[in-house]
Amino acid sequence: MKRNYKILIAVVCLSATLFAFNINSKKSIDPERDKLLLELLTFVIEKGHYNPAVVDDNFSKGVYKDYIAALDPSKRFFLQSDINEFSKFELELDDQLINKDLTFFNLTYDRLMLRMEESKKIFKDILSKPFDYSVEEDFNVDYDKAPYAKNSAELKEKWRKQIKLSTLSSFTDKQKLEADRKGGKEAAFNTNSSLTDKQKEEEDKKLNDPNYVPKSDAVLEKETRESSLNSLNESFGFMNDLKRDDWFTLYINSIMSRFDPHTTYFAPEEKERFDVSMSGKLEGIGARLQKKNDYTEISELISGGPAWRGKQLEAGDLVMKVAQGNGVPVDVVGMRLDDVVKKIKGPKGSEVRLTVKKVDGTIQVISIIRDIVEIEETYAKSSVVEKNGVKYGVIYLPKFYIDFENKDGRDAGKDIALEVDRLKKAGVKGIALDVRDDGGGSLSTVVDIAGLFIEQGPIVQIKSAGKKKEILYDTDKKIEWDGPLVIMVNEFSASASEILAAAIQDYKRGIIIGSKQTYGKGTVQNVIDLNQFVRNSSAGDLGALKTTTQKFYRINGGSTQLEGVSSDVVMPDRYAYLKMGERDEENAMPWDKIDPAPYAVWTNTSKFDQAIDNSKKRIENNAQFKLIEENAKWIDSRSNENNYSLNIDKFKIAQNQIEETAKKFRPIVDYKNNLKFTSLPYELEGISKDPVLKEKRERWHESLAKDIYVEEALNILDDLQPKSIVKTNIPGDKKKLVKS
Repeated sequence: MKRNYKILIAVVCLSATLFAFNINSKKSIDPERDKLLLELLTFVIEKGHYNPAVVDDNFSKGVYKDYIAALDPSKRFFLQSDINEFSKFELELDDQLINKDLTFFNLTYDRLMLRMEESKKIFKDILSKPFDYSVEEDFNVDYDKAPYAKNSAELKEKWRKQIKLSTLSSFTDKQKLEADRKGGKEAAFNTNSSLTDKQKEEEDKKLNDPNYVPKSDAVLEKETRESSLNSLNESFGFMNDLKRDDWFTLYINSIMSRFDPHTTYFAPEEKERFDVSMSGKLEGIGARLQKKNDYTEISELISGGPAWRGKQLEAGDLVMKVAQGNGVPVDVVGMRLDDVVKKIKGPKGSEVRLTVKKVDGTIQVISIIRDIVEIEETYAKSSVVEKNGVKYGVIYLPKFYIDFENKDGRDAGKDIALEVDRLKKAGVKGIALDVRDDGGGSLSTVVDIAGLFIEQGPIVQIKSAGKKKEILYDTDKKIEWDGPLVIMVNEFSASASEILAAAIQDYKRGIIIGSKQTYGKGTVQNVIDLNQFVRNSSAGDLGALKTTTQKFYRINGGSTQLEGVSSDVVMPDRYAYLKMGERDEENAMPWDKIDPAPYAVWTNTSKFDQAIDNSKKRIENNAQFKLIEENAKWIDSRSNENNYSLNIDKFKIAQNQIEETAKKFRPIVDYKNNLKFTSLPYELEGISKDPVLKEKRERWHESLAKDIYVEEALNILDDLQPKSIVKTNIPGDKKKLVKS
């Protein structure tokens, strides 16, 4: 959310005592740095948080519960004896926080490392022998209610059943893929929707190859165990890559989240990732990396980046060594991913040389000059579609992004204004702005975007602890778009998305459609750099704290906290009954309200009520929406079914029953709205030169053409059309627009 420099200044002014921290020795041990972090964090929380929780025994109990659950969510590491030992600290963590005492963290960290080493031996031993799937036994995956193992034997039994369930699922899938060619192909693909197109193509070749000999059950069973072993080895390899600092960050955030769900400590690497996510850009080579055993693999080149432009580095290449310019190459095989990324990233204009193993086995040294890399998926994009002879525009905004360090950089406000202008020039008669799954971002960009659709006036009210409210206004009288407008939301539209939807709804400027309500996050966070409070520290980068400093309110005075924004048109949603919103968070801040701000409702709303009624009737009578609602209720009922038989016959019967029911809902995924979405002219020019961008846009347009929610948004835009536009059928010609 927007940086609030008034708060930062206030915190800095109050931080004189913290400037006493002066760690001179580079040999300072981690615990000293950890204590410093706790000191800084508790200080900044106390002075900067909107309403800091009381640090008492109840607070301590919450930290204890969250931290232990985060360390061992599936209860496969700790024994009950460990928990008994840990529980002695359940009411002492508040005192340990105040005294900067690391006893509890040290105890749990050391014990976890021990139990993880023991677990490696357990799963390797379990997977060394075939499973007997004829045994009558079951396994419950409700880990929250499951007890901890009483001893090592019980823990091993828990591991055995957990792994057996995983391999049983894979084994039965493999059996289907090995089924006879006559009926096996359809069954295999229908029950394996997770297969990629390439995997499906490979399976298709097998099932249609007359010389292909199906594998025996014994071979398939062995393959599932080998696959499971590889998966667990990779998982533990990732955990082994984590440093003590990473586990300490987990402990810190178990403390921070007790103040509210959005107060979070960012370790230096995480702070950097946050900045990238907010600005949509970074300095580097423009490649996404992933761990592949001991190697770092190039998983994707970012379109337009220096690696993409150079055309030497390719997806699938394995990075063996990294050199800075003509410096000595450093071997990165076996190095943890974050450390490899640090070596490859660097300032614009600098050179990095990668020694890579190509897919064909050859070794190459590739020189790349680092540059600014823009992550295209972060930014707004738009598409044009024709419906009933009328052109409409769809704008998708994944995040309210902004570059805090560069006021001339890209931000959501400027980009949405540009997309609106482009759509106007393309001749659209209505705009659907899609902020589904948009978790928010910069507060200032919300004001800019809402201001595109109204003449002028308040957009959002903000209140800081103990201070009068502040109103953020759109002061520009210019209206970029005065035509029909629909805002698309869902239960994951949060924060800045909710401010936008609320403002548009309060002004009656547009119609809000989507889930029953949005996420319900009505708070503002500021990111505070912790390094500013420490003088001459050689403790290294201390990271930052994102903490809740304000609450925002609609211009009608109501808060979106917990309640979110209620859609004008509620559309059935497959996940409508699952608990995923702010209201489901244990320590969320409460809802409240303040006085409304003076504002004038949009006058051109005569068709709103009728358009809303028309939409509700369409939804009520639409078979696809009825199916989605039925599917939502089924998913909700399935969420409470946690017990699985480990007997193959019973497992297959249960899975077949689920698959039979699931077949009924397959039309939800296969639905097509028969609309054709296209890129604007400026983008078509870029697509012609960029096959990666072309593929991404084609995938987006394909998803829009299967989206019943977008279709209904266009229906509403149709209903909102002014009387001057009449759709007529002219004999012997296509539908045309006629001015009346």
